[in-house]
Amino acid sequence: MGDKKIAIVTGASSGFGMLTSIELAKQNYYVLATMRNVNKKVALLEKAEEAAVTKMVEIYPLDVTDENSILALKEKLKKLGRVDVLVNNAGFAGAGFSEEIPIEEYRQQFETNVFGAISVTQLCLPYMRFQKTGKIINVSSISGRVGFPGLSPYVASKHALEGWSESLRLEVHPFGVDVVLVEPGSFQTSIWSSGKYITERSLQNHSPYSSYMKKLSLQLEKGEASYGDPIEVAKLITEICQKSTTKLRYPIGKGVRLTLFLKGCLPWRIWERIVMKKIQ
Repeated sequence: MGDKKIAIVTGASSGFGMLTSIELAKQNYYVLATMRNVNKKVALLEKAEEAAVTKMVEIYPLDVTDENSILALKEKLKKLGRVDVLVNNAGFAGAGFSEEIPIEEYRQQFETNVFGAISVTQLCLPYMRFQKTGKIINVSSISGRVGFPGLSPYVASKHALEGWSESLRLEVHPFGVDVVLVEPGSFQTSIWSSGKYITERSLQNHSPYSSYMKKLSLQLEKGEASYGDPIEVAKLITEICQKSTTKLRYPIGKGVRLTLFLKGCLPWRIWERIVMKKIQ
């Protein structure tokens, strides 16, 4: 790859991952844009062509929850010989009410959002330590710091990602490696759009949580018009990759900083009242 820096981006078939891959390529990174289903590569390739960075983007199949896929990536990294940036973006949002969510659905959520990020990071760290430089950017969410009803699988996985990232940053800082959390609020990505990962029982009319679920869904739909453009997150990630010094957390999105401030300073009983009022 000559003097080009190498970036690995997981979950690059759409949303933040796809746009981040393009933005990094525009900054002369050679990007290994990974996705579970390479049949979804068309949109990414079209954007790469529009930006004239096709030669800087390589599509690579990766299922972060599959051991064989992880082992194949290990061999690929040996051929690349270095890793300068890892963007752990692969993820999905599980929803429903805790009483009704099968434990297996919680496990699937953690396998992708937490253990998948850990697995890929463990492959990249030896290269970064040897180089004495590197950036690991974990795409979290405001849900990693604020709990919301009906989203406990996603919220729990993002809280876990945040805790792991805090520890990891302290562990690898002496080796010149930065670990960063990017914490988006609501953006126009496909993570919420399909309802695919809402547990079935919470969608049924006989569920005791049915009316609660409908109110939450209505709140999400009402807010869609104000959702941010995901290119903002992609640009932020790219900027972080080029910084000599970084912070641990970068919240981004409409109302995110205010929400975090209020959650941090208000007594729980008042915070709870505010949240419940919004959905009742």
